[in-house]
Amino acid sequence: MKLSTFLYCTKQGFNNIRRNILFSLASIATVAACIFLFCLFFSIISNVRNIVEDAETTVGITVFFDENAGEAEKSAIGDAIREKGGIREINYITAEEAWDSFKKDYFGDRSEELAEAFADDNPLATSDSYEVFLNNIEDQQEMVAYIRSLPGVREVKYANALVSALKGINKVVSALSAVIIGVLLAVSVFLISNTISVAAAFRKRENEIMKLIGATNFMIRAPFVVEGVIIGFFGALIPLCGMYFIYVRATNYLLSRVFSMTSGVSAADIFKLLPIGEIFPQMLAVGLILGLGMGFIVSFFTIRKHLKI
Repeated sequence: MKLSTFLYCTKQGFNNIRRNILFSLASIATVAACIFLFCLFFSIISNVRNIVEDAETTVGITVFFDENAGEAEKSAIGDAIREKGGIREINYITAEEAWDSFKKDYFGDRSEELAEAFADDNPLATSDSYEVFLNNIEDQQEMVAYIRSLPGVREVKYANALVSALKGINKVVSALSAVIIGVLLAVSVFLISNTISVAAAFRKRENEIMKLIGATNFMIRAPFVVEGVIIGFFGALIPLCGMYFIYVRATNYLLSRVFSMTSGVSAADIFKLLPIGEIFPQMLAVGLILGLGMGFIVSFFTIRKHLKI
């Protein structure tokens, strides 16, 4: 395509938008709302999935032994767990290591000073255990049931409620986002199609004259396709710019105000939000493709239908 042809089509596309400014603005606003919601749900789903995946590496199963269990029996329990399969990592935590970890978590920098009261008496003397991490967190229930059936196992602790809640949220958000985005896509297609149809009606006489003087079908139809692409571009650009700043502010707020008020594994180890530099490139690419693609496809087929030349 020649530069002059490209500039002509672009100019005419902007002229069509100016002539039908209300329809055009309505189309841009609807596309923007659709893509904004897509970005919103995309960021939520991506973070929930990241949290669930991260839970597979940070949330484990803790296995405690009977108080009278000997070293041989504890070793047998470990071997039985490994033979079950699906294990990413299994670590033996001694009573001393458990006490040291407890002191750091609950006493902080004053752990040594406050723990002096216990002297050589370890309150967690019978709390040696195995920490088991699975390849797939969804196998957690089955693994817990298996471990509980092993002789010499006193107690099994695991974060089932947390993982189940995260997976439930992921499913609900995914279904809800699909429905809402689907409805907005349909409305966007309708409005863009109407905008292009109105523009074609305004220029019907002009197009007929252009055809009589030798203009090709491409030269007549291209401005309308450009109009649709422009609508899709601005409909994607506006929410993407807004979402960038909203995501940065939202993640900073959650990390500084909400998650910082909680303590323990749930806040420090599980709720790790994706940084903007990791999530935004994907959001930008998909958002632009969605906006430009929707504008191009709808305008292309609409103008072929309403402008038979």
